[in-house]
Amino acid sequence: MTQTLLIAPRFCGPPGSGNGGYVCGRIAAYLGGPVQVTLRRPAPLATPLSVERDGQGPVRVLDGGTLVAEGIGLAGDLTLGLPDPVSIAEARAAGTRCRLRVHPDQHPFPGCFVCGPDRPPADGLHILVGPVAGQELSADVWYPDAALAEPGGHVRPEFVWAALDCAGGIGALEDIAVGSPYLLGRMTARQLAPVTAGQPHVVVGWRLAQDGRKVMAGSALFTGTGQAVGVAHATWIRLDRSEVLRPRLPAAETPFNLVYEVRP
Repeated sequence: MTQTLLIAPRFCGPPGSGNGGYVCGRIAAYLGGPVQVTLRRPAPLATPLSVERDGQGPVRVLDGGTLVAEGIGLAGDLTLGLPDPVSIAEARAAGTRCRLRVHPDQHPFPGCFVCGPDRPPADGLHILVGPVAGQELSADVWYPDAALAEPGGHVRPEFVWAALDCAGGIGALEDIAVGSPYLLGRMTARQLAPVTAGQPHVVVGWRLAQDGRKVMAGSALFTGTGQAVGVAHATWIRLDRSEVLRPRLPAAETPFNLVYEVRP
């Protein structure tokens, strides 16, 4: 089976490529249930990508003959170790303390659809988690826009993945990412219940572990009453100068783009 996946320019992360969580969420839709997606290279924008799957096997996404991502179904319980909910008031206060909100000039990808400070108010998700007082996690409040929802008012799953992506990354990297670009390498997520547009939600992120260039992050999405509606684990990769290879678009259009390969 071969289908086509197209990432619209609005849903960018680093310039010229899709936001990692959004891309993973789009790929997860071909599988259903808890899914693990490994990003081998940034997904280019406005480019038809081939989605291949043989029977019930893994999903492979290709840009021509180049492997972009792979997705597989998983049966593990991602809710083990889930932190207690954070209140709306605590999350709102924590969000104001996010380093990238206080110092937007330090954001490596200020145009990111999910966490970019340069996005217009009604365009991006504007999720910037900051440290919660007295806890080893970060949080922010998110009001999902109705434009992100299906006709029934529930937010589409790819936007839930996107919210969990940047929240986990910022929460895990809050004190170590200054001057070092990190990108999502692998993400496993599960939506536990519908996410209702227009209602306040709390997004939290935290560090699970660190191993050299890899930082493992956890993230979760709660309703305003404390019900967990989404959870994710992710691996973030620190990029070295040797991995900043070439822009996909002319330099005049995108001053900075990362092309990399992630190996398990």
